Amino acid sequence: MTINELQDQTIEEFADFEDWMDKYALLIDLGNSLPPLEEKYKTESNLIEGCQSRVWLQADYTNGKISFKGESDAVIVKGIVSLLINILSDHTPQEILDADLYFIEKIGLKEHLSPTRSNGLVAMVKQMRMYALAFKTKELA
Repeated sequence: MTINELQDQTIEEFADFEDWMDKYALLIDLGNSLPPLEEKYKTESNLIEGCQSRVWLQADYTNGKISFKGESDAVIVKGIVSLLINILSDHTPQEILDADLYFIEKIGLKEHLSPTRSNGLVAMVKQMRMYALAFKTKELA
C-alpha cells in the first residue's frame, strides 16, 4: 500500500467516531497493539528531542525500504507513534521524504493535542524524515 492509501485508511478508521474520547480510545488501542521495543533500542540516540514524554524511535534500512519501531511511556503518545509507524514504515526514503502527512489534520489530531504533544508529533515526523534523508544519502554514496 502507498503512504496515501494508508493515510486514507487511517482517516476512515477515525471517521467512524464522532466523539474525541472514542478517538483517544482508538489511539490508546493502537498504542497497545504496538510491539514492545527491545531494550537495546531504548538508547539516548533513539530518544526523540522535543517530546514531553519519552519516545524512542528505531529505523532499519533493508532492501531499499525503511522499517520503523518505536515506543513511548505515555499511552496516547504511543498511539501516535503507532500511527506514524503504520503509515511510514516499509517505504523508500524518497517516498517518506515526499509524503504529505495530511491524515494528521484530517483526523483532527493536531487540534486535539496539547501544545506540548503537538510539538512532540512534529518532532517525531521530523526524526522519521531525518532517518529517510540519512538512508537516502547513503544510497547515493
